[in-house]
Amino acid sequence: MLPRWSRALTHLSKLRSLNSIEVGKDFSMIRCQSYAAVAPASADSLNKSFPAKSRVNLDKMFWSKPCSLALAPDSPLRVEDPKYEGIKRMILKMMLFYSKQSKSIRGANVIYRRILSQVDKPAIYEVFNLEKTFKMTFSLLVLHMWLCLRRLKAEGKDGVELGQYVYEIYNHDVELRVSKAGVNLLLTKWMKELEKIFYGNIVAYDAALLPEATQEELTDVIWRNVFSDDGTSKLDAAALRTVQAMARYVRREVSCLSLTDKEAMFSGNFMFTSLENSSPDSLKR
Repeated sequence: MLPRWSRALTHLSKLRSLNSIEVGKDFSMIRCQSYAAVAPASADSLNKSFPAKSRVNLDKMFWSKPCSLALAPDSPLRVEDPKYEGIKRMILKMMLFYSKQSKSIRGANVIYRRILSQVDKPAIYEVFNLEKTFKMTFSLLVLHMWLCLRRLKAEGKDGVELGQYVYEIYNHDVELRVSKAGVNLLLTKWMKELEKIFYGNIVAYDAALLPEATQEELTDVIWRNVFSDDGTSKLDAAALRTVQAMARYVRREVSCLSLTDKEAMFSGNFMFTSLENSSPDSLKR
């Protein structure tokens, strides 16, 4: 039996022919119902200490030329497998420490930590003027999961298998976050609803990047999936500049990840574009 993420890829490929706007509308209805139930979050998950106005010039951001996100060989942020020799290596080999599955699980853990490092830091909320609520963090988590899974899928079967491990780690983390947000009863039900949102979002993101999609489709999808409180498809004019900036950020990260080599992706030795101390120049790597 194929793993859940692999089955989902087959299912999603069939859905690509649907109009992306209609797909987004269908899953927006699920979003409203599900988030409403998860809403009674704890004080920690409703940190609203971010500024009311972005302190950066969004119009000048995310225009720089895309480049690889791979970490330099001498970067202190790199994560490497320990290099054991002799009997210790032999014992670890017998325990399957160096098996393909073990290496994939270690790589998946590092990949997910890279996603969390982008989603959980205050910088992304400050730059895009977002409140750090459960809904917002979940939306950004799904967005960055899609970015990574899309890139891994480009590597074929091995990438899809690795993506499955990343998805399982993500699923466990979301379950912990839902519990922390105060949803202890009917947890399984809400996990299923959030799973629907996850697949609905990635279908819409994929459709927005199809060759025949218009430039505005990604902006509309980001508005519905990230910014809109009620799932409405009508973009608020006051938020237009911010949503357009996030669309540029997403397109740039897609391009940067496509330039990131397989080894860096599979080992997790890459970092999303830093948004800390953001300025147009700081986004040029």
